Amino acid sequence: MATVWNGRKREGEPVAATMLASQILARADRDVTFMVHLVGESQDLLVRHFVAFIECELAERGTSYGAHPLLRPFIETHARELTDFVLQGIGLRHQFGLQALERMAGDPARLLRVDLWDSLQSHINDAQEHFVAGTGGLQRILTAIETSA
Repeated sequence: MATVWNGRKREGEPVAATMLASQILARADRDVTFMVHLVGESQDLLVRHFVAFIECELAERGTSYGAHPLLRPFIETHARELTDFVLQGIGLRHQFGLQALERMAGDPARLLRVDLWDSLQSHINDAQEHFVAGTGGLQRILTAIETSA
């Protein structure tokens, strides 16, 4: 028999968003890091650089746009992949733990943790509501599969 999520915890069931957010923040000193992430024009500069780089490398090998109609999407896709590689590398290489960030920001009241808790709780609730909103469609698909089998 199917159960309906109501936010309460019974044995083996998920916990409510507020409790989950609290459990995550209880582990924050070891599990929460902040990563450097380049956005906006910096990302665009990287993509444009890699587009030009790939175009030059292919041209040196005799490959040009006129000869291959799918070359532009190939170049753009690979330029974005190379950009993602650089962005992920920067993010992984430059991480700050929550305590370090609190020290740098001068946050003795730990307001960052309160804000993080609020965001976690809100996003967990939003994710759950998004899933629940789509379960009717899933049920219709499963019913159609069962009736056709």
